[in-house]
Amino acid sequence: MPSRVPYDERLVSLPDRGEIFVRESRSPAGAPTFFLLHGLGATGLLNWRSALGPLAEQYRVLVVDHRGHGRGIATRAPFRLVDCADDVANLADVLGIEHFYAAGYSMGGPIAQLLWQRHARLVDGLVFCATAARFSSTEMRRLSFLASPGLRLFGRIAPRDAIRQRALDWISEQIEDPEMRARILTEVAQSDPVTIGQAASAVLRFDSRDWIEQVDVPASIVLTQRDRLVRPAAQQALADRLHDARVFPVDGEHSACRTAPEAFVPALTKACASVVERARKRASAD
Repeated sequence: MPSRVPYDERLVSLPDRGEIFVRESRSPAGAPTFFLLHGLGATGLLNWRSALGPLAEQYRVLVVDHRGHGRGIATRAPFRLVDCADDVANLADVLGIEHFYAAGYSMGGPIAQLLWQRHARLVDGLVFCATAARFSSTEMRRLSFLASPGLRLFGRIAPRDAIRQRALDWISEQIEDPEMRARILTEVAQSDPVTIGQAASAVLRFDSRDWIEQVDVPASIVLTQRDRLVRPAAQQALADRLHDARVFPVDGEHSACRTAPEAFVPALTKACASVVERARKRASAD
């Protein structure tokens, strides 16, 4: 996150749930609120770093780390997407936020969908980035190794710290740029790879096609056109199932938020502005 962007970070206690890590922009008073929900294996900062400054110029922006990711809620309970959605709703209640918009990236997309399904009274609009109503492509199946029985067994018999260190060593080997390597390792140092494996399994099981057409708030799709993990066709299928969804294409692959911010950020800001404008028009019409 660029140092010029003023923000606060803190742990917020959620009754009977745990402590959730939150970054909040110092934004204009009375600005609409956006919760930014990150993807599998990432953290809020890793997914949304490039976008926070531009969004904070117009909105109150809250970025969370989900369960088992970064400094998110630490729990031994099996990972469930519905718990992540309920965490955000509980956080809104604790902070006195009565209405907000949710933007979900990859795994954050299902979490945003479940937020609307379970807490519709809170959600004024939705933005979906590089995500889908169902993850069934051959490419997405690459994640299935994270959810393998072998890893789950290893997670039961090996110390969490040993598993974490093996995961960090693997990440270090994949990233050549020293600055980027250091930044990513700092962010994911406290992530729990076993929980992330469970999260991968939860994403692969997710399917909202039976109910996603019931979404009755404005929605936008930031569609990553060269995505090999969540196929563009699957992203477009989500848009087609949503009433009057607007699509904002990005010439980039699945991690365009990090690898192509010059294309991703303008598309995201337009997508957010679109849902806010349509929500306001709907409210004034009522």
